[in-house]
Amino acid sequence: MADLTEQELAQIDTANAAGTTPVVFVHGLWLLPNCWDRWRRMFEEAGYATLVPGWPGDPETVEQATGHPEVFAHTSVGQIADHYEDVLGKLARPPAVIGHGFGGLLTQILAGRGLAVVSVAIDPAPFRGVLPLPISALRSSAPVLHDPANRGRAVPLTFEQFRYAFGNALDGTEVRELFEAYAVPASGTPVFQAAGANLNPWSETKVRTKNRARGPLLILSGEKDHTVPWAIADAAYKKQRRNDGVTEILEVPGRGHSLTIDHGWREVADTALVFVQRFAPP
Repeated sequence: MADLTEQELAQIDTANAAGTTPVVFVHGLWLLPNCWDRWRRMFEEAGYATLVPGWPGDPETVEQATGHPEVFAHTSVGQIADHYEDVLGKLARPPAVIGHGFGGLLTQILAGRGLAVVSVAIDPAPFRGVLPLPISALRSSAPVLHDPANRGRAVPLTFEQFRYAFGNALDGTEVRELFEAYAVPASGTPVFQAAGANLNPWSETKVRTKNRARGPLLILSGEKDHTVPWAIADAAYKKQRRNDGVTEILEVPGRGHSLTIDHGWREVADTALVFVQRFAPP
């Protein structure tokens, strides 16, 4: 497990000193923690302490990431989940956890370990047992899966690939702005892990959906998401609703996979905030 960074330790200390409910944000593939900057400000204005831990090896800036993509190679779902568990274990109060994409999968893994008081999984990548494989999801993952060697590489997206996977519901100008502001290479390992999860009984993408300590869970799904279409999100919901806790799903109309970072981010953040406030006031 990678050691926590000075920045992560400082965020933990700040959250513990605040004495309020912490909210931990978990980013997905091809993004960095800076994708949550606006969400952090909004949740802090609502009275929460916020943390944005990185994945093991994450650089601090997009420029550093594009200059040294090799730092992302080989990072696995299990390593990332254990890293976040280390962060959550150092918090004085149990946190709310909010994640997007593979961060949504990690959110469910962490909740399944009993580490979240409430959680929100936004367009979550599939876990073992989620069976649908829509064509758009296969096409979105093709930049990684087309070459088996990518399992051990850091894989960037071209602008056209980013537009299909993230920005299909946006105009071209906004997609270009998001691509330049946020897009970084990503480890190919998690994509291969998710693709082969249902063939691997020991997959690191397992989620303990029936753990009574899971806490309330909301799944949000962008109506036009190519990367995680409704069929995947709904299949995850059907697995999760077997839990004794509150399990809800909502479709966000007209939105694609960029819904947490594009011009409509506030609508999604407001929905997540209302759900968190229901079960974990500041």
